[in-house]
Amino acid sequence: MELRVLQYFLAVTREQSISGAAEALHLSQPTLSRQLKDLEDELGKQLFIRGSRRITLTEEGMILRKRAEEVLELIQKTEHEIAINNDMIAGNVYIGSGETDAVRYFAQTARALHDAYPDIHCQISSGDTTDILEDLDKGLIDFGLIFGSADTSKYEYITFPVRDTYGILMRKDSPLASKEQICPEDLWDKPLMCNRNTKDGDVLTTWLQRNLSEVNLVSTYNLLFNASLMVDEGIGYAFALDKIINVSGEGSLCFRPLNPPLHASMHLIWKKYQFLPKAAAKFLEKFQEIITK
Repeated sequence: MELRVLQYFLAVTREQSISGAAEALHLSQPTLSRQLKDLEDELGKQLFIRGSRRITLTEEGMILRKRAEEVLELIQKTEHEIAINNDMIAGNVYIGSGETDAVRYFAQTARALHDAYPDIHCQISSGDTTDILEDLDKGLIDFGLIFGSADTSKYEYITFPVRDTYGILMRKDSPLASKEQICPEDLWDKPLMCNRNTKDGDVLTTWLQRNLSEVNLVSTYNLLFNASLMVDEGIGYAFALDKIINVSGEGSLCFRPLNPPLHASMHLIWKKYQFLPKAAAKFLEKFQEIITK
């Protein structure tokens, strides 16, 4: 499978037509059609459903699109790192992070790093632990911020000097909003939302004293902002970390901490035995300086 053909394939998925992609690629339509047919023959799978107006992807085509985008992104990242002059300290640092107020440490690091090395740029993407570990393992990011423990057989890590506080995000007119703290039994009969990584036996369900099948779990989420909109629409109560959603002022939402208190530790992780480009190594150096101040 040639990279050039993957680029052709992605052009067709973008344009949703052979003719449009051929024009964008400056190829003849028969040439492009033959390349795509050869790709399908090589994989032994149909990748496209050719309609009268536009082309859509089969399930196998959608899988290939996702992987092709990842492959080309990784190649571009690698080419950029190699192209940088040996005497220069420049480049992009790629960081995946869960939603937390501790991202401020990244902001402080990025500011200090840019002051010292103006040609280093930090690229931060948001996601939950599942997203971050997947991107880290594929080499799409250099560092990840995760909650809870890190797999020390696979990753090096630095523990953040702060912890986040768990609580419940709810509407101000909810029955539980009058309480200063939320106890497990307060939630046993309420519609609940939690992060998609929550599972039986973890810190959250242990605190709740119930398995997920024993509560009214109405939804899961990977980004709290989306969950906050569902809370605002009255769908239920969301387990959340403090200081992510703004509940000050005259907004409709409020946050109540858990009782007994529950906290989340955070770690910056990167792959073991990984060669860090100069920009990433400088980021790590500055980050360690920032968190030890």
